[in-house]
Amino acid sequence: MVSIAKEDQEKIKAYFEENLKEPVKLVYFTQKASKLLVPGRECQFCEETRQILEEVASLSSKATLEVHDLVAESEVATSFGVEMIPATVMVGQNKGAIRYFGIPSGYEFSTLIEDIADLSTGNSNLSAKTKEELATLTEDVHIQVFVTPT
Repeated sequence: MVSIAKEDQEKIKAYFEENLKEPVKLVYFTQKASKLLVPGRECQFCEETRQILEEVASLSSKATLEVHDLVAESEVATSFGVEMIPATVMVGQNKGAIRYFGIPSGYEFSTLIEDIADLSTGNSNLSAKTKEELATLTEDVHIQVFVTPT
């Protein structure tokens, strides 16, 4: 069972109190656990990811968690652009949403916490020049970042 250490929970709670201004919704996509193990169809880390998200959402009244089944609620998944699990879509003040696939553990955990804060304020750490360049885009851009443990 995954659990955020009490000391870390207190630090995150204090960080959220200081940095969360508006609500952020974490929309999590998973699948029901099956008694029949079908290779390639089980979701490795779905339960652990859900536990992490539940703990994180419990640390601030401005963070909420919504859980959906990828198969049973496929129309919801499609509306968020989710095709694989575990997947977390974070929605807040910024235009668009952040989609995160996989378990937010290790270095990715701090990214999750910072993303929640950024979405809550509608601010990012992008430079003024980068924001100016992005404002000139005339089409949607799909950016993917891949992280692998080393």
